Amino acid sequence: MTNLSHPTHSGAGYARFRLRRFWCGLRSLLMRRSDRYLQRLDLADLDAWQLNDLGLTPEDVRRECAKSFWRM
Repeated sequence: MTNLSHPTHSGAGYARFRLRRFWCGLRSLLMRRSDRYLQRLDLADLDAWQLNDLGLTPEDVRRECAKSFWRM
């Protein structure tokens, strides 16, 4: 009996499985980084009273928004 849900570690089925896993991981990574970039843009648009409500200072926001999109 052949188990089709888990490809063996050899053959074309396993290669396709690994390629699909790679692309899904890459897509997930790019989506997280895009989301982080958009969150920083939103943070930069907040007013002083909103920042105070969140417990942040304008300097905190400047420091966070100065980071590159790939940095956490």
